[in-house]
Amino acid sequence: MVVGTGGVASAAPAGCVSLDVIAIPGTWETSDNGAPGGSPGMLGAVTYNLPSNMRADYVSYAATAFPWESKVYGASKHEAITNAGNLIGDIAARCPDTRFALIGYSQGADAAGDLAAQIGHGNGPVPASKVAAVGLISDPRRSVFDNLVGPPVVGNGSGGARIGGFGALGDDVRTFCSPGDLYCAAPPGDFMARMAGYLVQQSDPGSSERDRYKPEGVALYDAIMEAGGIPTLGQQISEVTLWAHIDKYKDFLDSGIHQDYTTFPVTSDGTSATQWLRSWLISKA
Repeated sequence: MVVGTGGVASAAPAGCVSLDVIAIPGTWETSDNGAPGGSPGMLGAVTYNLPSNMRADYVSYAATAFPWESKVYGASKHEAITNAGNLIGDIAARCPDTRFALIGYSQGADAAGDLAAQIGHGNGPVPASKVAAVGLISDPRRSVFDNLVGPPVVGNGSGGARIGGFGALGDDVRTFCSPGDLYCAAPPGDFMARMAGYLVQQSDPGSSERDRYKPEGVALYDAIMEAGGIPTLGQQISEVTLWAHIDKYKDFLDSGIHQDYTTFPVTSDGTSATQWLRSWLISKA
């Protein structure tokens, strides 16, 4: 599915532009057949009515998470990375002077960030020099070392930080995370959440990237050992603490914080995350 400067279309880009924004929607915001009703979801607030030297191409993928859906989270995210990489490669072959911006929200930010890391380390569909900007809204793999726009937040994303970061693209990435959004800011000592996030990341049975999860597993193990080891983990798994975790995540889901980025202010003058990202992308064209 392709969303251009004037709305929703099903055709490929009509001509080449200076900056092509590759947008990966979040969970349930799209599907293998495109977005329901043509809505671009959260990222629509970033890509609407772009200047004529830019366009936005939306990536279709399963955008599911649970075993009873079409694909579990890991398989869905892997599909998003593959589809986005293929799209960039196709456009780059037709438009050699076009540069790219890569943006994503939630599961889409997870995928966009992983693809940006591949490109930044020389393993992507284009060289890092072809990518002008990367914008990640509520990235489940956000690192405390990523370039955060907005008020400070504590903790990495629930899926754990990307070991090795973004390579050559490190200075070109901006991340957005509202305080209290447990997807992109899991409490540092919440090992139950971290273990769950780690398992979710590995939930694609057909992934060819399993080797990269080994060092992440070692890092998680080391963190647990440094915090007190099995006794600490046992305390978090106790019945009382388990129910406290459940209540905390229920409160988070009910709060709507994760859906707040069109109004979440990231500057003192009240500019929202999506407004800031839109202006930044236009400045890169």
